[in-house]
Amino acid sequence: MTKNTKASSAPLASEAAQILRDPNASKIAKALAGSVLSQADGSKQTGAALEDVAAKVLDSPKYSETTKSLAGSVLSQSNKGR
Repeated sequence: MTKNTKASSAPLASEAAQILRDPNASKIAKALAGSVLSQADGSKQTGAALEDVAAKVLDSPKYSETTKSLAGSVLSQSNKGR
């Protein structure tokens, strides 16, 4: 299985850290933010379950642009072989 070595950008990682500290952020936003932060150095990639969540976030009109940005980053760092 091939590994995706893309990394989260510094500005997006910073935004993800702020979301994790926000007590009003949704569980989905926090899950995506955690994934973005864990991928900041490029050594990890998105798991299959979170890929599904991120795809649903991008397809839904109810999520904010920030949450969709996190979802897009998570998907861009997923395993392309899946």
